Amino acid sequence: MTNIVLAIVMLAALALVAGAFVLWRRTGEAKNPALMVLLAVIAVVNVLIWTVPNAAGDVPLRQVEKAAGEG
Repeated sequence: MTNIVLAIVMLAALALVAGAFVLWRRTGEAKNPALMVLLAVIAVVNVLIWTVPNAAGDVPLRQVEKAAGEG
């Protein structure tokens, strides 16, 4: 289930970047598209936090899934 959530977050980040580009091209406005890109960057960083292994080689997402399975 968590893999589906992470995939949806990544798709949303791509949609935000595409939407920001379209909004910027249509209106010439910079503030809202910049905020959309910032939100996309934050979403991608959150996915990376959960999926990149730490120094011990453990992925935080797997640790949470193990703990949920044991409880």
